Amino acid sequence: MPVRVKICGLTRRDDVAAAVGAGADALGFVFTPRSTRCLDCEQARELVNAVPAFVARVGLFMDQDEGDVRRVLEEVPLSLLQFHGGEAGSFCRQFGLPYIKALAMGSAGRAQHIEDYPDAAALLLDSHEVGAPGGTGHTFDWDSIPELPRPLILAGGLGPHNVRRAVQHVRPWAVDVSSGVETAAGVKSANKMTEFINEAKREDRD
Repeated sequence: MPVRVKICGLTRRDDVAAAVGAGADALGFVFTPRSTRCLDCEQARELVNAVPAFVARVGLFMDQDEGDVRRVLEEVPLSLLQFHGGEAGSFCRQFGLPYIKALAMGSAGRAQHIEDYPDAAALLLDSHEVGAPGGTGHTFDWDSIPELPRPLILAGGLGPHNVRRAVQHVRPWAVDVSSGVETAAGVKSANKMTEFINEAKREDRD
C-alpha cells in the first residue's frame, strides 16, 4: 500500500493550499495551548474550510478537558481527532469521530498502554517523552517499534532528508511531519513539503 503523508501544525491558509497541492493526504491543526502552533476556533475554521474533499482534517489535542474538545468540534469541521497526551481509550472514543493516539517513544516511553486503544484508527509513534509535546525534531530508534495492533503512523525528526529511509526501514501506514518542513514554528515551506511528500511516496513510484 502507498504510504500516506500528514502535514501537521498548519497555521496559514497559503500553507494549507501548498500542502494540498503537493499531495498531502491529511492536514493537522493544533488546539493544545502548550504548542506554539495552537489555533483558536476562528483561525482553525478558516483553514479547515479551505481543505478540499478527500483530504483528512485532523485536530490535535493534549490532556484537555472533554468540554474543550467538544467546543472545538462545535465550531470546526474536523474529520479525525489526534490525542497526544495521557488520554485513556475511553476518553478518545467518546466524541463520535475516528481517532489517532500518539504514543511516546522517548527514553521513558516505549509506547506504553498500547492495548488501551483497540479501536484507534491508527497509533502514532513519536520521539517525545511521556507527558511532553511532540515536535522535538529528533528521531527515535526505529528498531524499538513493537508489534502494533493498529496501523502505524511514524513521526519524530522526519524531514525531506530522511523520510524515504524511514519508509524503507519501518514500512509505516503513514508518516507525519511538522517542524521538518518549516522555516519557523508554524510557517511551512512549500518546497520542503513538496520534497517531503515526493520522497515519502518515491518508494511506491519506484
